[in-house]
Amino acid sequence: CIEALLAEAAEPGAPARPCPCPLPEVDTALSRLVRRLLSARRSLDLCLFSFSCPQLARAVQLLHRRGVHVRLVTDAQYMGLHGSQIGRLRHAGIQVRHDQHSGYMHHKFAIVDRRMLITGSLNWTTQAIQSNRENVLVVEDAEYVKAFQDEFERIWEEYNPASYSFL
Repeated sequence: CIEALLAEAAEPGAPARPCPCPLPEVDTALSRLVRRLLSARRSLDLCLFSFSCPQLARAVQLLHRRGVHVRLVTDAQYMGLHGSQIGRLRHAGIQVRHDQHSGYMHHKFAIVDRRMLITGSLNWTTQAIQSNRENVLVVEDAEYVKAFQDEFERIWEEYNPASYSFL
């Protein structure tokens, strides 16, 4: 359960509220990922193939409400699937762009404050988190972060709706 972690992020210093769910509050891969995301102070750039995990979406929304500049690039085909959190994030005012061509936008990475890279095989889905064998790598080496940031900026511009061609 990561409810206490999300509650603390939403209202720092507020008294902890007990979570009614039966899941234990232990350190897990999900809680470690959420902590890394919640460390963002200025920016969060997400480049994700599939995003349907509500807990991760809540963390991203919390950051947006705190004033962190959040941008998200995703795959057009997968953003409309049942359970996708993309619409929820757009509705919250988060900037979202998607591909306009065949093939998948298959990246899976996040960049926190232009200093931390989170990447790996993990799709940000409940299925992947609860059932799959996945990997996540966290890197704070400027050279690697820059390479991914450059790729994000390239895709962000490529998927700019102003440049879409409608035939």
